[in-house]
Amino acid sequence: MAKDPTTPAPITSADVARLAGVSRATVSFVLNGTQTHRVSDTTRARVLDAARQLGYVPHAAARSLRAGRSNLVLMPTSVSAVGRLVSTWVDDLHSELERHGYIAVLHGGRFPDAVTAARAWAELRPAAVLAMDGDRFTPQAADLLRRAGVRALLAFAAEPVEGAYTVIVDHSRIGVAAAEHLIARGRRRIGVVMPQERGLDAFAQPRLAGVETVVARHMATVTPVDLAYTRQSVTDLARRWPSLGLDAVFAYNDEYAALLMRALQDEGIAVPDDVAVVGADDLVPSALLNPPLTTVRLDLPSAAEVADTLHQLIEHGSAPALHGMSPVLVHRGSS
Repeated sequence: MAKDPTTPAPITSADVARLAGVSRATVSFVLNGTQTHRVSDTTRARVLDAARQLGYVPHAAARSLRAGRSNLVLMPTSVSAVGRLVSTWVDDLHSELERHGYIAVLHGGRFPDAVTAARAWAELRPAAVLAMDGDRFTPQAADLLRRAGVRALLAFAAEPVEGAYTVIVDHSRIGVAAAEHLIARGRRRIGVVMPQERGLDAFAQPRLAGVETVVARHMATVTPVDLAYTRQSVTDLARRWPSLGLDAVFAYNDEYAALLMRALQDEGIAVPDDVAVVGADDLVPSALLNPPLTTVRLDLPSAAEVADTLHQLIEHGSAPALHGMSPVLVHRGSS
């Protein structure tokens, strides 16, 4: 295919070197922050000014090849759908990784199995992979990534994942905490919201399973309730709520809980008299609802702790164990 004559040639380090009046090696030392070569402040400023004038952007893949390693930390994009709590945590993680010189990259795609997903991730040759839904990870996927040169594999999972550094995050415990509270409050017909948004099933199913384990020990029932995060979906659910015969609901998280609670109240269903509502995440607005929302607070490792751990895994191949997730029931007026 002939080159489009209207497409400008990409700016290279040679162009920067020519404008700055230095060698390409000096440009590389300056733009890559190489500490082993002394470059005067005047020369450094001249190189940076030339790069700005030309709009030069270093080639990340080429830089990785020269360095013999990548600075990418790959995260599957399912984490973006988890909710505001985790989205905020991921934003913080990006900043903490930058502190160590890494770039977090969200990777999309739907894959039939973990090995196929790992093969797609390995094509980018990241320094590390951080899997928030690590229960889907397999030893075979971990082995493939290791063979591709990925230096660190960190998985958030309910049980240790062979071949990966695992932070124990058992979502069933969130459901257990919610159900035990509701049953202690005298509720016996518990609904569990099952979000319909892509990526949430991996977290919603264990939470449902946690509720089911508690209900099985009592004279109680559990009913999964499908709900999309839309006005139409929640309105439809609220209108048919009386036919479900439920006196309580664990609404997956605070966002779904707030949406459902308002829709129930609009239909004349009193909270908590007619139905008790429990969310999860303990978001700031939860305490400001009317009534204030009972929730399950998730005590997680901080973004800084995870970034530090990933850095140690990349640099040294091992790191001290991180504490897992602990659910804490925060009782308020909605239950």
